[in-house]
Amino acid sequence: MRAGLERRVAARAATVRARIAAAVRAEGVAARVEGETVELSAPGLRARWWRDLALREAGRGRSGQ
Repeated sequence: MRAGLERRVAARAATVRARIAAAVRAEGVAARVEGETVELSAPGLRARWWRDLALREAGRGRSGQ
């Protein structure tokens, strides 16, 4: 029973990572799933990260509201 639950949780997490990658690709950012992370790259992404406080806060799990 525990193994089945672990498989379902892992599958759900993989689905979430795939959806995140798809969403940022739709915004023009290259994304790939590497293990348990979604790696992003695009020209200017780092500069945008530092300029945009809301983006940084979202990355920290805060909505900024």
